[in-house]
Amino acid sequence: MLEIKVKTFQELTTQELYDLLQLRSEVFVVEQDCVYQDIDGKDQNALHVIGFKNNKVVAYTRVFKPGDYFTYASIGRVVVDAKERAHKYGYDIMKASIEAVKSHYNETQIKISAQTYLKRFYNTLEFHEVGEEYLEDGIPHIGMVYKG
Repeated sequence: MLEIKVKTFQELTTQELYDLLQLRSEVFVVEQDCVYQDIDGKDQNALHVIGFKNNKVVAYTRVFKPGDYFTYASIGRVVVDAKERAHKYGYDIMKASIEAVKSHYNETQIKISAQTYLKRFYNTLEFHEVGEEYLEDGIPHIGMVYKG
């Protein structure tokens, strides 16, 4: 069972920050073999949606209010520990992130920059493609919007 907490940057414990950065690095840098600047100065403005299993960070997203990243509210850095993906925690963390946008920002429109191979996953969460595919850090991405 996934326990999900939503926190501002200031509310994160040092251990939580370390753990979520470690998970992001494990997946986005090591697993996906992508050299990019993950620590980008945007975490301080984000809401952090963290999925814990047995007190270990296994799923995560960061959420921005409209205007911080895109015109719409946005969800990014969507990540699930490779050993935990069989449990479908990606759905749980995304549903919690959509709810966080609604409850914290009173917004129903959300834009994401999705890795193209995950289009179907996001389609099941009612996100729809907008625009053309593009490369971000050498990985094919597509803009997707949720209208709530």
